[in-house]
Amino acid sequence: MGVEKGDWLYSMGLGEVQRTAGQEIKPTHNLISTASVGPVNRGRLLQALYDMGPSSRADLARFTGVSRGTIGGIVQPLLEQRILVEGEVVPPNQAGGKPATKLWFSKDAKPICAVLLMHDSVRSCLVSLDGEIYAQNCAAFSNELNDPVEAFKVISSCVERTITSVDLPILGIGLAIAGMINTETGSILAINLASFFNGFPIGAELRKTFDVPVCVDQDARALLVGDRWFGKGRGRKNFAVVYTGEVLGVALYLDGHLYRGAAGAGGEIGHTIVQLDGRACKCGRRGCWETIATLGWLRDEARERGLPQPSSMNSRRLIVLADQRVAGAAELLQEYAYNLSVGLANLQQLMAPNYIILHGDIAQAGDRMIELIEQNFRRLIPNRPGDEVSLALGDSEDVAALRGAAGLVLSELLNFPL
Repeated sequence: MGVEKGDWLYSMGLGEVQRTAGQEIKPTHNLISTASVGPVNRGRLLQALYDMGPSSRADLARFTGVSRGTIGGIVQPLLEQRILVEGEVVPPNQAGGKPATKLWFSKDAKPICAVLLMHDSVRSCLVSLDGEIYAQNCAAFSNELNDPVEAFKVISSCVERTITSVDLPILGIGLAIAGMINTETGSILAINLASFFNGFPIGAELRKTFDVPVCVDQDARALLVGDRWFGKGRGRKNFAVVYTGEVLGVALYLDGHLYRGAAGAGGEIGHTIVQLDGRACKCGRRGCWETIATLGWLRDEARERGLPQPSSMNSRRLIVLADQRVAGAAELLQEYAYNLSVGLANLQQLMAPNYIILHGDIAQAGDRMIELIEQNFRRLIPNRPGDEVSLALGDSEDVAALRGAAGLVLSELLNFPL
């Protein structure tokens, strides 16, 4: 095969080699080493088990396209480590053969400590490998708190109470943060209403305090991981999670991988512009989606329109007021639903996840709210044959985020291909 002088790119299937004229050949993607094949296969098998639910070795072999012997070689160490256990017996088929047993995650396996950090509080719990949440604790930050070191004492104390509530070591700590974070360093970049956290290396501090692996990510991405392993995203190769409330956040799972952006900077959907020369946003620009589709906008509008108790307005309360025929409530509900649908339609047009799971304020309002949003959403996206685009309500965001924080640790330790 001839190679011309100058820039060239040669694909090798598993990897690529790149050269610029006069420079040494360097691989842009490394091949999987022999030492890495085992962990990667283990991660893929466990991913298949999460997707399928309790399954026999034969089921896993069919699903993954390998022999039962290969599955047995991966499964046996996991049984010995008490990560998996054998459970329900599957009777043999008409052709005979030995009965099979279904494999699932052991209740005796080491749990993961999951932590959800908000601007005013922290929650922690233990999560089993099959997604059960227990040993929950929470703590609030005082209104006078403005020191990250003092705030970390509150966080570490909450985590300590959770970890010591059971006589079992943990696999690690997963931390979901309601703010912007640097996923490469585990540091907080910014938390709205808690600027004293900005720049704090919380991942390193937790690792130093508890001497276990620590994984840190933004809360919307943790919601996605929770949905991927334990919720409505199981088994899907493409979907998005959108959080609505005081802020807006999005996370994308595309072609079987979680998209984070450089150093975790992706997902700031609230600051996509939907109104040229619209309202001023706290980011310094105008017309961001966040200026018309968050609880702040809703409460300002409720106050201007004379609705009762505007400072505590949310989608659920607005639906109740509309049903009670309170003047102005139905019109505001329709406008809010439209505002929310605009950003969702932009997301679908740009990334085409085709399945969007909604958390936060929308999820708490229930089916009525999603029906109103979907009516506008359908009008705002083109009708393309073959595309099945769906909106779905997620679990309670605290539960999903905590499970997702645990999933971050699972992904790291068990080589799940996020």
